[in-house]
Amino acid sequence: MKENRLPELIGKQGESLREAFGKALVKYSVEFPDFVVLDADIAGGTGTHHFRKANPDRFYQFGIAEQNMMAAAGGMAATGLIPIVTTFAVFMLRSMEQARLSIAYPRMNVKIVASHPGLDVGPDGASAQCLEDLATYRSIPNMVVISPCDTYEMELATKAMLQYNGPVYMRSGRSASISFLNKDYKFKIGKGNIIKNGNYITLIGCGVTTYRAFKAANELQNDGISVRVVNMSTIKPIDKELIIQCSKETKGIITVEDHNVIGGLGSAVSEVVVQNCPVKMKILGVNDVFGESGEPDELAVKYGIDSDGIKKEVLKFINQINEIK
Repeated sequence: MKENRLPELIGKQGESLREAFGKALVKYSVEFPDFVVLDADIAGGTGTHHFRKANPDRFYQFGIAEQNMMAAAGGMAATGLIPIVTTFAVFMLRSMEQARLSIAYPRMNVKIVASHPGLDVGPDGASAQCLEDLATYRSIPNMVVISPCDTYEMELATKAMLQYNGPVYMRSGRSASISFLNKDYKFKIGKGNIIKNGNYITLIGCGVTTYRAFKAANELQNDGISVRVVNMSTIKPIDKELIIQCSKETKGIITVEDHNVIGGLGSAVSEVVVQNCPVKMKILGVNDVFGESGEPDELAVKYGIDSDGIKKEVLKFINQINEIK
């Protein structure tokens, strides 16, 4: 590592998003009796082992056959069931054709939930770190794309996707995460939330990067820099109104994501900005390279998407704005 920054150990205080997802399935299993869970021999890694134990008659084991599982989900949805397809994010790419033609094209009511996205996978390395899923799934018509930022939002998002009639792709996460949202927080598909007010720069995050942006903004506030933080947990449909509002009310937007800088959150936000209310922007993420093996927090530092890395980029961004003046 070039910079002497210690990892901030994101999430050592709470459970993982995947475990929160599995527990949410159990919680909502009575309210939504028509959903079933499809597994590719990896329930211990996706959190769905909680549901398997509580509802074994609604749990279907497909083995290591993701394409078949995805196609079967489309057929099961045609009978009135709500299939929830679960595996690692990188294996979701293997079944893209089936997701596109068996689920999205006929707009089947299937929920695709992927654990182990991005650098959050950690020691498993580049082959398992899916940095392309947001880009690929948001490019499919009819597909909703969600990336909750903490365990509380994961619970809310799980219920929201069950209430939504149509295909959904949702990220969970492997590492433990810090629960930082207030309990009055509201989740709605297609809506972002301002979780910290500010009037100079807007930081927009999703998934694990939202807390890091929040932490960076609080530290910058101590230095007299007012930074707004937006949790954009729905990447598609993106909240255009909120993005335009931030473009008008602050001097620039920085997005940050645990994903390739191409095609993900930053691309989705920039598409809105350039067509509606152009403002200076910067996209933080993994700069079109594969990841490598390491602890998630160490990788966040190396690739510049930890809170200190975000702070550094905000300060550079502000200097660039001042130079333009």
